Amino acid sequence: MCGIAGFCNMPERWKENIERMNNRMLHRGPDEGGIWANEERTVVLGHRRLSILDLTPAGSQPMHSASQRFTAVLNGEIYNFKKMAEKLIKDGKVTSFRGHSDTEILLECIEAYGFSQALKMTKGMFAVAVYDRKERRLYLGRDRVGEKPLYYGFMNGCFLFASDIAAIRANQNFASELDRDALSLYFRYGYIPAPYTVYKNVRKLEPGSILELDAPFTEARQYKYWDMMEIALKGQSNLFKGTEEEAADRLEELLLESIRGQMVADVPVGAFLSGGIDSSTVAALMQSVSSEKIRTFSIGFQEQAYNEAPYAKQTAQYLGTDHTELYISDEEAMEVIPRLPYIYGEPFADSSQIPTYLVSRLARERVTVSLSGDAGDELFCGYKSYESVRQVWGNIGRIPLTLRRAVKKGFHHPLLDSVEKLNHIGFYIDSSSPEELYERAGNACRHTDKLVMGAEIPAFTYNSYPYGYIKNDIESNIMLMDLLMYHPDDILVKVDRSGMAVSLESRIPLLDRDIIEYVWTLPLSFKADHVEKKKLLKKVLYRYVPRLMMERPKKGFSVPVEKWIREGKLREWAEDMLSSRTLKAEGILNIPAVEDLWKNFTEKGAEGRRIWYLLMFEEWMKENRAS
Repeated sequence: MCGIAGFCNMPERWKENIERMNNRMLHRGPDEGGIWANEERTVVLGHRRLSILDLTPAGSQPMHSASQRFTAVLNGEIYNFKKMAEKLIKDGKVTSFRGHSDTEILLECIEAYGFSQALKMTKGMFAVAVYDRKERRLYLGRDRVGEKPLYYGFMNGCFLFASDIAAIRANQNFASELDRDALSLYFRYGYIPAPYTVYKNVRKLEPGSILELDAPFTEARQYKYWDMMEIALKGQSNLFKGTEEEAADRLEELLLESIRGQMVADVPVGAFLSGGIDSSTVAALMQSVSSEKIRTFSIGFQEQAYNEAPYAKQTAQYLGTDHTELYISDEEAMEVIPRLPYIYGEPFADSSQIPTYLVSRLARERVTVSLSGDAGDELFCGYKSYESVRQVWGNIGRIPLTLRRAVKKGFHHPLLDSVEKLNHIGFYIDSSSPEELYERAGNACRHTDKLVMGAEIPAFTYNSYPYGYIKNDIESNIMLMDLLMYHPDDILVKVDRSGMAVSLESRIPLLDRDIIEYVWTLPLSFKADHVEKKKLLKKVLYRYVPRLMMERPKKGFSVPVEKWIREGKLREWAEDMLSSRTLKAEGILNIPAVEDLWKNFTEKGAEGRRIWYLLMFEEWMKENRAS
């Protein structure tokens, strides 16, 4: 795990600027830093290293291919690099290697097979930049599902990129303004979806994508080397023909293969354990392939509605792991809040960011790599909302849309709290599809362009995805939507930034390429029915842990921020952040709209999520004014 950065067309003060960018990513790579520039100083690459594999100087970056044609900086891990190395030798492309790092193997594969083909060969999480001296071409690439971040943009005739948006800001050539349209998306979802960022001329490279720039590096071409939508459609067109038990056998094989690969490191490895289905599955399979006790980590809270620590401890005791738990007070959790804007670089408001950071900090005391159970809900139909949308759509979908739109006029209210939405017919009755219904139920408010002055909601939202992509399968279409946007832009952002803030590498076995492609071949009935969610994943888990131990109500991994704000612990801070004096000085938010939201929150208990979105934005504004 590392941080990468670079730029083109900035020959003056190039060394100073790349070091400024590198220094802003020290938390991503505290062990070592490196820089490189081509002869003309038109391409500059920087790297911060968190040593995981090949701790010797042979693993240092920027790294050159054996021929010196290609130079690379890589953030992340290529889990199947040994198999890729075997192919290189078998094909007669190389006879030996200088070290045993995945970066070296990737470089030689690029030399032998080309950049796009080399990325197709990988199983891993990464963001990579490679310069081709012969063709005078710069490549950027990002892993299939977006585990590792990569930002880029053109500014003042220069091209800049980095793992952290703050590193781009650190470059003296940075010049941009807030993207108010992107902010309208932030207040809708609690995060800014790719390709947008909080700045107008900075973009996120989308998962599974490649960006190419040829000299003089003034234009870029973007294309996909792997597409989740194509994988989903291909899988659903060629469904698994065996029984559920046979499907579970194959899933177990793939999980074990993924976990073995992700446990490879030259540093200590552990696992997050909440006691839920997903993290328990990962921990159970890790322990089954380990000759020693694996290290597991969980945090607990005094607030029982949010406390999963007893479940995690019970699971750890049964599996025989070396378990560490830490109970966090409300005050300790709240102390994290001022750090969040620095950690995330742009506005981000999933409140589970707080416990995710805390458990990452706990794990980093004993390990450098920790495996996580994320993606189980999105791959195995674990959210109750998937079924709820199908049921609601079954009631309203048969009514003609024109009639539903006419009925809506008597019900519409733009500032309804999300908790009320599925119970308020006026909010969702004119949805044109079950996917749009799901999108409306999941965001805090549709009319965020009225909250951000001078904003228009961009067309690129959930609504831009093709509805009904998978025929006659509402749940699968919604899972696909989540894997395309919510998962990479919320869940994976949270996992990466929380870990990197404490120099911890987080790995997610369920996001293995082969597992994703296999899961899309499974019938929905293998994943969930009206009685049980995540059926197939549970079937695997119950081969290692008793079913009765796991049958309990699901709890969210979060903290009671709304209660803290409403009942006093964060009340004064919130009132100061949202004061008309502060908002007027910024000139971004509609002050009467904010005041209405605050009144609804304090008097009716509504709008809690949107208040948190507002507070995280204002904290981000404060951090960036200071910097």
